[in-house]
Amino acid sequence: HAENRMAIATNHATAMNIDSTGAVTMPSQPAFQARLNGTTANLAINTTHTIAFNTEIFDNNSDFNSSTYTFTAPVTGKYMFGAVIYGGNLDTATRYYEAQIVTSNRVYYFIISSNALASDPLYFCLPISVLADMDAGDTALMKIHVDNTGTAQADLFNVSHFSGYLAC
Repeated sequence: HAENRMAIATNHATAMNIDSTGAVTMPSQPAFQARLNGTTANLAINTTHTIAFNTEIFDNNSDFNSSTYTFTAPVTGKYMFGAVIYGGNLDTATRYYEAQIVTSNRVYYFIISSNALASDPLYFCLPISVLADMDAGDTALMKIHVDNTGTAQADLFNVSHFSGYLAC
């Protein structure tokens, strides 16, 4: 029922809805999720690769650029970012693979050591999340660093995803 909800508008656009259950939605609240369009094959060793999250699942406030794979903070605040990088064909001779959330203020890392494994794993998963402080105009994107040993054989699969939202 329309009489059981409240809406707050700015510039003639709804900024916040509160429904009869008390659920609050903000249609322009910065939030996005993107994934890879296809497999990225044979990651070069001794390289930090920008991950091409080029397919948007959603982008509430149009703050994610799927051409540069970059989120730009529209306002100053704390942003929650997370990613799950799925791949395969790790080389145990490559000492480590490192997922990175790179923001204007700092870099956040998650590392997996592959040379401790008995054989090349067919699949791997690198999860990473962080609550990051950002100023308006700051950026965030995902990278993966491959150590300088081993063979360029690791792949990233299209089920990998990167997401973020303004938390507070």
